[in-house]
Amino acid sequence: MTTDQAGPVPVVGDRRWKALAVCLTAAFMTLLDTSIVNVALPSVERGLHADEADLSWVMSGYALAYGLCLVPAGRLGDMRGRRQTFLTGLALFTLASAACGLSSGASWLVLFRLLQGASAALIAPQTSALIQQMFQGPERARAFGMMGSTIGISTAVGPLAGGLLIQASGGPEGWRWVFYVNLPIGVAVFCAALRLLPRSPGSAGRRESFDLPGVLLLGAGVLALMLPLVQNQQWHGRSKWALLPAGAGLLAAFWAWERQQGRRGRAPLIDLGLFRLRSFTLGALLSLVYFGGFTTLFFVYTLFLQNSMGYGALAAGLSSMPFALGAAVGSALGGRLVLRFGRRTVIGGLTTVALGMVGVVTAVQFVPGRAVAWGAALPLLVAGLGSGLTISPNTTLTLSRVPVGRGGAAGGVLQTAQRIGSAAGIAVVGSVYFAHLAHRGSPAAALQLGLVTSIGIILLALVLAYADQRERRSHPEEEKRPEAARQGA
Repeated sequence: MTTDQAGPVPVVGDRRWKALAVCLTAAFMTLLDTSIVNVALPSVERGLHADEADLSWVMSGYALAYGLCLVPAGRLGDMRGRRQTFLTGLALFTLASAACGLSSGASWLVLFRLLQGASAALIAPQTSALIQQMFQGPERARAFGMMGSTIGISTAVGPLAGGLLIQASGGPEGWRWVFYVNLPIGVAVFCAALRLLPRSPGSAGRRESFDLPGVLLLGAGVLALMLPLVQNQQWHGRSKWALLPAGAGLLAAFWAWERQQGRRGRAPLIDLGLFRLRSFTLGALLSLVYFGGFTTLFFVYTLFLQNSMGYGALAAGLSSMPFALGAAVGSALGGRLVLRFGRRTVIGGLTTVALGMVGVVTAVQFVPGRAVAWGAALPLLVAGLGSGLTISPNTTLTLSRVPVGRGGAAGGVLQTAQRIGSAAGIAVVGSVYFAHLAHRGSPAAALQLGLVTSIGIILLALVLAYADQRERRSHPEEEKRPEAARQGA
């Protein structure tokens, strides 16, 4: 039997693993939609007569809405019950997918992509919170390992899945099936979730007020940070970067408001006590930095293969499969190794990712022409293995001291950090890549410069991992605290 924030919740035997499969299937579907649309953009452009701004918002609108809503969604799950919030998000995501597929114009597609992103954000933090609720000890690490596999694989196979769907459907309307594929999956997962997910009242049965001013301040701050990053290629000039200090100021105001809420005895949107846990703070920061490094690989690599090497959508998608396979294996191993080696598992994973990406840079340098994808296959496999050894163990360690009653909000913070990191990394690495191309540079050299920038970001994450390891060694009593003590609300 596991324990929810509201008291005992019977989740026994195989039912926990079936419930986990439901959560991970929904997570896979929503994460896949962050990248599956990439290869469909040319078809969308022709089918809906979309311009460059429309196409940019089809991509970035999902990421923006997703990042903005994660923390409020996590808090909502903690307050009102994770099962109910999960089901609501899943139903809305499925309906929004259908609406995307039926869109008659680019503006409608952008609107429904925003709804898709917001709905996905309702699902995401409930997954990590339900894992904390249903599992303990080695089983929790194993469950987070499976979650890490889901994140790594969904990120890598999105372009491949999109290419397969467009090729199978054929015709100018093939892009619509990139969205329609979510309908049968969404309905099946919803039915399974109704039967398998544990019922649990939120906030120990109390009806807490929702911190609307906190939501608005946090949302405005995150929007100001993410908007110039995701629109970096579309918004020319430097004035857009003025939003970054504005965003920092809004987040400072949010922090002050949340502290005031705590002093008044009111429930804040985020329990700032979470950030007194250095393991949580450093783990979230490491996640932000790492996602800024590894997700950029697919952005510049796929562009290079399609625009410079003449690869089609399907072939470019297939080229990312070695990374996905490595991530699956690494996540399975990481779920076991983190219990034995702790933060050293993440350090080893980050080192492996960096070495794999160095291998990709080398392959681009020495393998000529269209054979480059074959030359990069083994390095991508190595990088994927390292990514699997990084994401799930870091999630396990970051959330290990978080009370279960705040698991949804903590998961929302962690995943918001990942989204901001991805947007920032793509902005930085994309700028390096496009700047070199704009000066009539070699596409291969542009890719290499972009990947070297990504490696630098990953090495920064490695420094943070070492810092967290030192912190854990200097406070060994925290590691020895009983699991039950860490689960108190």
